[in-house]
Amino acid sequence: MPLDRLVLLLVTVLCAAGATVWLVAWATASAHLPIGWALIVPIMLVGYVLWRVVADRLADRRDDPYDGMDP
Repeated sequence: MPLDRLVLLLVTVLCAAGATVWLVAWATASAHLPIGWALIVPIMLVGYVLWRVVADRLADRRDDPYDGMDP
């Protein structure tokens, strides 16, 4: 991966994470919720990404290492 693409990806991810944290902090402050509720959104986002990665790896039949083996 070229360096400029890696830097662009890192900057984009950091900006999105910062915007998410700011939005959750703003929503939590406006609703007068405890700070623990602010952790739910990032945890749910990380869980969703992990679920998508695992589901994609399990569903990809092209990379099945046991495809051509005899029983």
